[in-house]
Amino acid sequence: MVKTWVEGGKDVRLGDWKAADIEILNTFQLLSAKPVVYLDVVLHMFVAFGASHSPCPFSLEMTFSVQLEKVGILLIDFDRVQEHGGEPIIPFSCALERNLADTPTDEATKYCEENKVQSALTKIIKTGFSAINLIYFFTAGPDEVKCWQIRRQTKAPQAAGTIHTDFEKGFICAEVMKFEDLKELGSESAVKAAGKYRQEGKTYVVQDGDVIFFKFNVSGGGKK
Repeated sequence: MVKTWVEGGKDVRLGDWKAADIEILNTFQLLSAKPVVYLDVVLHMFVAFGASHSPCPFSLEMTFSVQLEKVGILLIDFDRVQEHGGEPIIPFSCALERNLADTPTDEATKYCEENKVQSALTKIIKTGFSAINLIYFFTAGPDEVKCWQIRRQTKAPQAAGTIHTDFEKGFICAEVMKFEDLKELGSESAVKAAGKYRQEGKTYVVQDGDVIFFKFNVSGGGKK
């Protein structure tokens, strides 16, 4: 069945496979079984950039991309993309990204505001994470903030285990607040005062952007 599917020019990731089929397919590490995100390099023109007047591409991102599609200049075959799953397509300019990365933040921000452009890196990263079913959560303390990657639908004890196996073994609870709530309200105490600081148990499914404080107990050593 798999052979017939592949010989028919179909990507493996688009098939409706049984659990037994998936177990076998995973052993082959087939490229057509992998999630796909298309990055479409758009054309650009050069304008004065910052105080140094060094060249920087002026990309109109999605608007420019649509215009190019009408005259057939885009590199990606949209019909083929639709035939092979219709995965996300993100237009971006390599030269724009390079220049923004090499420019002081305040100058880059000013340039983007004046020319109504923006970096596509954030969208590329978020779309890529979503395509492979990854999310992230944060742990924070007085000295540092850390970001941890986990699979979507991961429960709190297993998420704690990505930090240390003891966290999962001795899991008691997870104290959770949303990053957006923390950003909006400004502090942990303000989040608590607003009633948006929650205590969750072993069945809690961690959500993208959660800020979590884990409580655990191993070998009778008390809560941590």
